[in-house]
Amino acid sequence: MKYVQSGGSTVAGPADWFTGSVFIEGVQSPDEASRLSCAHVRFTPGARTVWHTHPKGQTLYVTDGIGYVGTRGGPVQEIRPGDVVFIEPGEEHWHGATPSRFMAHVALNEADESGHVVTWLEPVSDADYPAS
Repeated sequence: MKYVQSGGSTVAGPADWFTGSVFIEGVQSPDEASRLSCAHVRFTPGARTVWHTHPKGQTLYVTDGIGYVGTRGGPVQEIRPGDVVFIEPGEEHWHGATPSRFMAHVALNEADESGHVVTWLEPVSDADYPAS
């Protein structure tokens, strides 16, 4: 068993990865013992990821607030606390808060054989982000 005492820091999400203010608390990074990547991510109202993909897919567990998740060419789904979303490997998608509510989720990803977890793409356009 490996025990890690709480004490990690919260960091601002990079502008290359997000639109708006987002805060990330890392839980687990891939290493020699596990390919798991896990983070608790908090989005301020209107904040969202850019389009991105995951080589092994991604699981989101919503912990607070109301948000959206969208796939390229697909519908935008509202997400709420307790919801679980699985994004298929290689599927272009985004997720974030609604314009008027905070949203937080735990993001779980598996690194591929080369240690790669995510490929960041371009920002989500206003046309792809619901205004209400």
